[in-house]
Amino acid sequence: MATDLHLMIKNLLSFYDFAGRVIISVGAGGGQFIEYGLVAKKVIAIDNDSTAVNKLRQSIEEKGLTSKFELMCGDFHATQARGDVVLFEFSLHEMNDPAAALQRSRAMAPDTVVFDHSPGSEWAYYIAEDEKVKSSWNAIESCAIRKSIHYDAIQRFATYQELYDKVKPQGQASINRIKRFESARDITIPMKYGIALL
Repeated sequence: MATDLHLMIKNLLSFYDFAGRVIISVGAGGGQFIEYGLVAKKVIAIDNDSTAVNKLRQSIEEKGLTSKFELMCGDFHATQARGDVVLFEFSLHEMNDPAAALQRSRAMAPDTVVFDHSPGSEWAYYIAEDEKVKSSWNAIESCAIRKSIHYDAIQRFATYQELYDKVKPQGQASINRIKRFESARDITIPMKYGIALL
């Protein structure tokens, strides 16, 4: 993300106390937010993308966290992992059935923390995930939310090419939506994200 990851990590760590806990991290591939591993007892990181799991492996090695992480490449619904908290890292909106994923998380741990895009985020629109985000928050709101906070952030890109390279993996709909920035430089796009404890 071309945004302030350090602030996002700080917000996550101040929202929920991960210290001494066994964390089941869903969608941890890539390793952008793994600082919770510094205080955790153990992290079981699950991602269905082998490339993302390999990136995560590199990230935890660079941060010296190899002994704390157990990496699993596969389907979250098929795992028998148990822990203290399930953390969805910008991944609940990618689930085919967010409500079923939340139900499954409650069978795996007493706490569930969702860290994801918020409805109405312009960035979610430009990456063509706005409808999926809306659906995932509908599922969250149908649960007993114990606490939630939404934050404002900004995605920054020096050039259109940088923005294009970022959204290209999202597909043609996203590429079409960013065309309005073709001649722009120093592009800023508002991003909203939220954290919920269930």
